[in-house]
Amino acid sequence: MNSVNILFSDDDIIIIDKAPGLLSVPGRGPEKLDSVYHRLSLQFAEVHIVHRLDMATSGIMVFARNKDALRNLHKQFQNRETEKSYQAIIAGHLTPRQGAINLPMRCDWPNRPKQMVCYEYGKKSLTRWRVLDYLEKQNVEKGTLEKSTRVELLPFTGRSHQLRIHCNALGHPILGDNLYGTDYSQNATEQLCLHAQSLSFYHPNTDELLTFTSLPPF
Repeated sequence: MNSVNILFSDDDIIIIDKAPGLLSVPGRGPEKLDSVYHRLSLQFAEVHIVHRLDMATSGIMVFARNKDALRNLHKQFQNRETEKSYQAIIAGHLTPRQGAINLPMRCDWPNRPKQMVCYEYGKKSLTRWRVLDYLEKQNVEKGTLEKSTRVELLPFTGRSHQLRIHCNALGHPILGDNLYGTDYSQNATEQLCLHAQSLSFYHPNTDELLTFTSLPPF
């Protein structure tokens, strides 16, 4: 079984850089046991899950090594005292170069795990974006110019699939997203182009402000 890319650890926290295609926590059944949590539990006597990333999403995660640290970190996430930044590549050229999207979301129960925009029962979901680069690639086989945009995404809320839903709602789905978007965006890349590139929070014991970063694999 492969190890986990550990960026930092002490008596209270573990910071890892999750690979795409790896579960954050075990799913149902022995075939879904392999996960970041399971791998860390083989290396550390006590590990607690603080938050999750989708299986297809890569990037920074924090785990707690004791229950006091877990309670402290949970409180920071619930009170939105943490700061998270993601990087993505989305279909088309997004304009303007920065902005925000505020669309309420809820679970699409008949089509789980998909989520959906719902103005009646959805929970507030806010994402800010900033364009990093406009990309173009010539598709020789089709004779077309494929346009995409590298963006920084800053979620104010942390709903399941929030960034994927919001980008799709803007008309610019994330490349490689097999749940949302168009045939083109779903098949443009094998990997979901969504990466948790930075996470800032206060150390649960020392109260020091910590920031961890990771470069996207795309």
